Amino acid sequence: MAIGVILSSFLAAVRQIGDARFRRVLILGLVLTVALLVAVYAAFLGLLQWSVGDEATLPLIGEVTWLNDLLTWSSIGVMLILSVFLMVPVASAITSLFLEDVADAVEARHYPHLPPANRISFLDGLRDTIAFLGVIIVANLLALIVYVFLAPFALFIFWGMNGFLLGREYFTLAAMRRVGRDRAKVLRRKHFVTIWAAGILMAMPLSVPLVNLIIPILGAATFTHIFNRLEAG
Repeated sequence: MAIGVILSSFLAAVRQIGDARFRRVLILGLVLTVALLVAVYAAFLGLLQWSVGDEATLPLIGEVTWLNDLLTWSSIGVMLILSVFLMVPVASAITSLFLEDVADAVEARHYPHLPPANRISFLDGLRDTIAFLGVIIVANLLALIVYVFLAPFALFIFWGMNGFLLGREYFTLAAMRRVGRDRAKVLRRKHFVTIWAAGILMAMPLSVPLVNLIIPILGAATFTHIFNRLEAG
C-alpha cells in the first residue's frame, strides 16, 4: 500500500513537471542558490587573503610571496569539491521557501475540490528555511567524515540521511498547509516509514548531475500527493 502511494504520487509529480509554476520556483531557487554559494566563496576568499596577506614566512624557506596565489587557487578546488556535496542540499533548503507555490499547483490540478489551504506566513517560511538549511548543511558536512571511514557504504548513507531530511521537510510543508504544524508532526510520526521511503526516492537522483536540480520541485509535488492520499485513507 505504502509503495503504491509513493510511486503513484511520484509519477503524478513527474507528469506535471512542465507546469509554469514549477519552472518559476526552479529558476528562483537556482538563482538564489548560486548567489549564496558565490557570496560564501567570496567571504571565504576574503578571510583567506586577510589571514595570509601578500607575503608569508615559511620555516627553512623564509619569506615567500606566492603562497597567497597558491592558497587562492587551492580554495577554488576546495569550493568546487564542496559544491558537489552541498549544491543540491542548499538548493533544496532555499527552494523550500517557494515550495508552497508547487503544492498550490498540484492541488489546483489534482484536488480542485479542496478548500483554499492556509497560507504559511513569509516569516514562518523563512524561519523554517533557515533551520532546514542549517541542519542539512551540517549533516552533509559531518557525513563527509563518515564517508571516509565507510567508503563502500557512502552512497547508501547519503541516500538514507538526505532521504530522512527531505522527507521530513516536504511532508511537513504539505501537511501544515492543511492541518497545522502540530497535527503535521503527529502525522509525520504516524507515517514515518512511508515518509522516509519517499524521501529516499527523492534522495537517490541527488547523485545524478542536472537531474538533481529538479528534485526539490518533484519532492514538494510528490509529498503533496502523498499527504492528500494518506488523508483520504
